Amino acid sequence: MSVRIAPSILSADFAHLGRDIAAAEAGGADLIHVDVMDGHFVPNLTIGPPVIRAIKRVATVPLDVHLMVDNPDRYLKDYVAAGASMLSVHVEVLPHLHRTIAAIKDLGAKAGVVLNPATPVAALEEVAADLDFVLVMSVNPGFGGQTFIPRSLDKLRAVRALLTRTGSTAFVEVDGGVDLGNVREVVEAGATVIVAGNAVFGTSDAAAAVRALRATAGEAPR
Repeated sequence: MSVRIAPSILSADFAHLGRDIAAAEAGGADLIHVDVMDGHFVPNLTIGPPVIRAIKRVATVPLDVHLMVDNPDRYLKDYVAAGASMLSVHVEVLPHLHRTIAAIKDLGAKAGVVLNPATPVAALEEVAADLDFVLVMSVNPGFGGQTFIPRSLDKLRAVRALLTRTGSTAFVEVDGGVDLGNVREVVEAGATVIVAGNAVFGTSDAAAAVRALRATAGEAPR
């Protein structure tokens, strides 16, 4: 599967989201990654469905929405209705994970499960066959601009191995501290969707940054 780049608007200029999204898309972004935080599950508060709807009006690529919230089941319908094509939820807050995955799919979105750095890969064992994707956090969630946790490479390999062993067709996404210095290693470890915030929007040219990430990951820029 080819590598896809998903710029994270957590590092964009919220006063000029339309401009920043257009710049990322001009560089060939495949997805726009949107982090939803509730101030409880993670120590930060970001955006809700109204902003997703606004982004959906300007984005030309699918929206990859990551719910970092205590009770995601309450909000699945709202975020898919607002424009999420992909919806990921944290295993750490869901006692009935299989039911939540099924609910996301019933709403017409791709269903993903997120693993925090300290969460074992074995937590996916019973749901791997039901997933569309797995999102591996390579930083502790809540803030942009953090440093990649090196052991995340081993975790990516372990996730990829588990999916292969269980016959799952899910793809692997990685989020946190990915940049030009480590993106090739991340892809070699099994990730095919690269979430990048500061590495894209923390530069003076988001379009060029997306192209550089793709080229460094091992693919020709678009």
